[in-house]
Amino acid sequence: MSEADDSAFQRGAGTNPSPLSQPAPPPKPVVAFNRKELDTILRLYGRMVADGEWRDYAMDLLKDKAVFSVFRRTSEMPLYRIEKDPKLSRRQGAYSVVGAGGMILKRGHDLAQVLRVLEKKKHLRVVDA
Repeated sequence: MSEADDSAFQRGAGTNPSPLSQPAPPPKPVVAFNRKELDTILRLYGRMVADGEWRDYAMDLLKDKAVFSVFRRTSEMPLYRIEKDPKLSRRQGAYSVVGAGGMILKRGHDLAQVLRVLEKKKHLRVVDA
């Protein structure tokens, strides 16, 4: 082997690139709640925990939607799911609240307005005077 051949071999000329040196494909985007949305959801969650209604939550960040699930007990099915689906943002609204049976309780463009379906209603009582 001559000096020219040796230097060409050291530079990698004539060799196949290893599969490890190829750039990795970019990661697929994931839908998530932003800070403002999470703040709105967690404020409601905090009030409901303080009232003893809810006890646990879970967040799932999927490629097509983000889901915030609310549980009464950890071992049960979720009471409610708060979903963000950007594909529906132009039509029905990106946000929805889904009940335990899978029925959509409320859907819309404004998260605060959609979450009002979960807040307790103030009941009026007749008081004897």
